Amino acid sequence: MSLASADAATDMAAAERSHLNSSRARVEALLARFHRSRNFTDTLCLGLEPEDYVVQSMADVSPTKWHLAHATWFFETFILKKFFAGYRAEIPEYAYLFNSYYNAAGDMHRRDLRGLISRPTVQETHRYRASIDSHIDDLLSDADEKLLDEIEPILVLGIHHEQQHQELLITDIKHVFAQNPLYPVYRKAKTGGRSSATPGSQSSPLQFIEFEEATVAIGHDRHGFAYDNEGPRHQALVPALSLASRPVTNGEYIEFIEDNGYTRPEFWLSLGWMTVTEQRWQAPLYWTKCDGAWWQLTLSGFRPVDESEPVTHISYFEADAYANWAGARLPTEFEWERAALDCPIEGNFVEDENFHPRALCTSGQDLHLQQMFGDIWEWTRSAYSPYPGYRVAPGALGEYNGKFMCNQYVLRGGSCATSRSHIRRTYRNFFQPEKRWQFTGIRLARDPQ
Repeated sequence: MSLASADAATDMAAAERSHLNSSRARVEALLARFHRSRNFTDTLCLGLEPEDYVVQSMADVSPTKWHLAHATWFFETFILKKFFAGYRAEIPEYAYLFNSYYNAAGDMHRRDLRGLISRPTVQETHRYRASIDSHIDDLLSDADEKLLDEIEPILVLGIHHEQQHQELLITDIKHVFAQNPLYPVYRKAKTGGRSSATPGSQSSPLQFIEFEEATVAIGHDRHGFAYDNEGPRHQALVPALSLASRPVTNGEYIEFIEDNGYTRPEFWLSLGWMTVTEQRWQAPLYWTKCDGAWWQLTLSGFRPVDESEPVTHISYFEADAYANWAGARLPTEFEWERAALDCPIEGNFVEDENFHPRALCTSGQDLHLQQMFGDIWEWTRSAYSPYPGYRVAPGALGEYNGKFMCNQYVLRGGSCATSRSHIRRTYRNFFQPEKRWQFTGIRLARDPQ
């Protein structure tokens, strides 16, 4: 072999080693992210008893056990069954039990009957999770670059899907515990923290920040992960407005209650007024009055309402009625996104394990937006509808967002139950206007005077 040939062979071997090392690093990074998400789901279940895992307190709530299995079913259905040659489900019936709404993926068990399924047991459900995790490890460890290119976007979608179910797991177990007169404690309250105020402290003054009319780019720029409903990116004219510097607090909302806000139809949408009267709402969900004082159930137990915390567990109807009472309105999602462009994505997220909105420390008189991210999802007055040019993707994964674009409103910003690595400025959450078991709240807006 000539010297030139030897050098060429050496270069090829080095290039091959570099390529293998790059592929190995990519696999390791993907698996680390995958297991980090899966392990955090398990962390959220610490302290729960087997009996807690199986209760379904209303149709909107799913048992904890179902969340664990459904998130696992997603990886099995859309990755293992598609890419793992020769894969056979150990228990084929799980495909029916743990599908949610993916019609193209097959039939599914009725959502409102999930709490009637005592089997698989909690232990068997954890075994199912471990088995699928092991198969994902094996599949990715042997995958070449071409296969990784196909799997990675679905795996990342599955991770974000699991983070959504982590949030639902928390809000659902809170609703389950709220039905129990013993007021179970999910996690003991944490104390301290730079972003929190001491109980009973005064919140920072509510101020309004002016924004001039502008044409802005709305939607995700497709650098990094985003859901399909966050695009296509497009230009939108956002008129001049004033946006509240922080969310509405419990103390401010109590003023609305004490001014008979729940019995004055002039503040309410027609469907909202019908809902309030039929459901006999008198306060936010989980609030009750004891000896003349408001108390609330939290995931840390039953305690007095802290007037300095952001009000939460508010429906769109209540948010809109409060805004009318306050001489303001709710922002549109485009106004919210425009205002959030310069705001850092910081706040009280699920990783902090507070599991409850926190009050702001009273500080200087700096006029800036606070708590845009974390603590509470903020209702907007925007109906959940497609952006210009939006098209639903083909197949079962195309059912993820598009088919829900009817009779719902958009919320922005994330909550104390949302993962910090899951939220974005362009993230569009959505719920029907009467729903209030999520950590939902209010930020006011005003038109120019």
